[in-house]
Amino acid sequence: MSEEVQRYGGGGGGGGGGVAALSLDLLGQVLDRVREPRDRKACRLVSRAFARAEAAHRRALRVLRREPLARLLRAFRALERLDLSACASLDDASLAAALSGADLAGVRRVCLARASGVGWRGLDALVAACPRLEAVDLSHCVGAGDREAAALAAATGLRELSLEKCLGVTDMGLAKVVVGCPRLEKLSLKWCREISDIGIDLLSKKCHELRSLDISYLKVGNESLRSISSLEKLEELAMVCCSCIDDDGLELLGKGSNSLQSVDVSRCDHVTSQGLASLIDGHHFLQKLNAADSLHEMRQSFLSNLAKLKDTLTVLRLDGLEVSSSFLLAIGGCNNLVEIGLSKCNGVTDEGISSLVTQCSHLRVIDLTCCNLLTNNALDSIAENCKMVEHLRLESCSSISEKGLEQIATSCPNLKEIDLTDCGVNDAALQHLAKCSELLVLKLGLCSSISDKGLAFISSSCGKLIELDLYRCNSITDDGLAALANGCKKIKMLNLCYCNKITDSGLGHLGSLEELTNLELRCLVRITGIGISSVAIGCKNLIEIDLKRCYSVDDAGLWALARYALNLRQLTISYCQVTGLGLCHLLSSLRCLQDVKMVHLSWVSIEGFEMALRAACGRLKKLKMLSGLKSVLSPELLQMLQACGCRIRWVNKPLVYKD
Repeated sequence: MSEEVQRYGGGGGGGGGGVAALSLDLLGQVLDRVREPRDRKACRLVSRAFARAEAAHRRALRVLRREPLARLLRAFRALERLDLSACASLDDASLAAALSGADLAGVRRVCLARASGVGWRGLDALVAACPRLEAVDLSHCVGAGDREAAALAAATGLRELSLEKCLGVTDMGLAKVVVGCPRLEKLSLKWCREISDIGIDLLSKKCHELRSLDISYLKVGNESLRSISSLEKLEELAMVCCSCIDDDGLELLGKGSNSLQSVDVSRCDHVTSQGLASLIDGHHFLQKLNAADSLHEMRQSFLSNLAKLKDTLTVLRLDGLEVSSSFLLAIGGCNNLVEIGLSKCNGVTDEGISSLVTQCSHLRVIDLTCCNLLTNNALDSIAENCKMVEHLRLESCSSISEKGLEQIATSCPNLKEIDLTDCGVNDAALQHLAKCSELLVLKLGLCSSISDKGLAFISSSCGKLIELDLYRCNSITDDGLAALANGCKKIKMLNLCYCNKITDSGLGHLGSLEELTNLELRCLVRITGIGISSVAIGCKNLIEIDLKRCYSVDDAGLWALARYALNLRQLTISYCQVTGLGLCHLLSSLRCLQDVKMVHLSWVSIEGFEMALRAACGRLKKLKMLSGLKSVLSPELLQMLQACGCRIRWVNKPLVYKD
């Protein structure tokens, strides 16, 4: 690209021809059509005109390290969306300093998910710097509480707010938000377990524009549903695992004045089909209903009311329910369904699936996980009637074979995902699935009959594949990985756990997968630091790698990760042969690393752990270590980690040291 741009005058700062002669607006429109981040970067590097155009035109920015944040915020003046969720070690001081002097008047959306180092002072600075702020994501900032909520309340134009798993937020903090931000349209309070019916009642009285609300895992009861029922514009309500809500609450909701289109009551133990019938009775325009793992029996009143949704219902999840063929026939009356969830439903048979799909020909997502009575006849019915199906989940449907999959592959050209985990399929099945050129996700875990030959079939035709699960497919060898790397260049997620025939040579092939982000290599006993080096050097976008029980991986592998895997955020090195020196170098070098699991590192001394953790303190968000270290590491270090928002999971196993 560099030679071509320079040929037309784009490489220099002067000159009146070529790229440099085009307006910034036109160059910005060109950059908008360049989809790959690496290609955009190449444009910036070879042409200062493109660099200036992007600075003036770029709307979204995702920052991985805090050091360049201030410079980037000053460089890109047209930002509307700012993602700081992966910005390791971001804290109040660094955020406030980066915001100071930057022109962020156009910023409307900010993501601070998992940025647990940011507190109320940082949020104060953010709200002051972004006067047009409309959406903030503070999810999984477990230390956030009422003071942080109060800081966000100053953003009076806020329309979307996620406080998911902000464990310190109480009714008081919620009150600050709803009084300060009455125009809220979307709010997630999932896992904010200190919020009660009182907070939900105030929310319902103040935020009349609310359209989407998530109160999952809260200890609220039916009184909250009474309050919520008055929200006239509410369209989406999620209340997963709200154990204090029962049929009386759903009846109150059903009599309300809102405009519900989507309701999720999955894992609500005290909800029955009678309560759902009451809910449906008052909302004839429901489009999505999720009652997974809630219902134990199905009453006729529910089926009768379900028929009222035949023209509107598009998504229905009833996972874990006892069903029958007649029940599935009745569900088929909702013939506009595009998604059906029957995972772990007892009683699902070929006859029942046939009666369902004969009526519901628009289905695109079919989840039949653990419906182990199904045979190839069910697949034949799906193939004949649901030719537009895109996602088919068949985990543990052990009676299906390559014959049924041949029909699916032939009749369903839009198939994008298929889960065949623990189905016992073989290479012949993969030969048929290779016809599905649109396939993006393929899960083959525990299919021990899959070999390199089957991988070659997939690699030859499924070039769009981005996720492949080969967990415990122990017939796969280095040759299979060579075929995979040659044909499936877009793979981002790859699971090779317990594929114990793979060696460093196979990992050398994986080094050509430049888009790989997640790699699971657990218990590959033949790989060493040499193979890890190949992956680290070639896969520059690596975000997560699992090396648990890769007993021969040593410091050489860690040094390679430290030097090349600069975007790595999650690492599992339990049971590896690494030393304190390698661990310290790794944790001090990787500025994006946030989650480390390091159990049974027998070659690492107490001093090694101490130095390594001090080197990474401020960036780490999650740690998993042996509980024996709790009493020997310095209390000051543990307090410092906790103060920086790091959560430590202690594993109750004895410490073991190697001489």
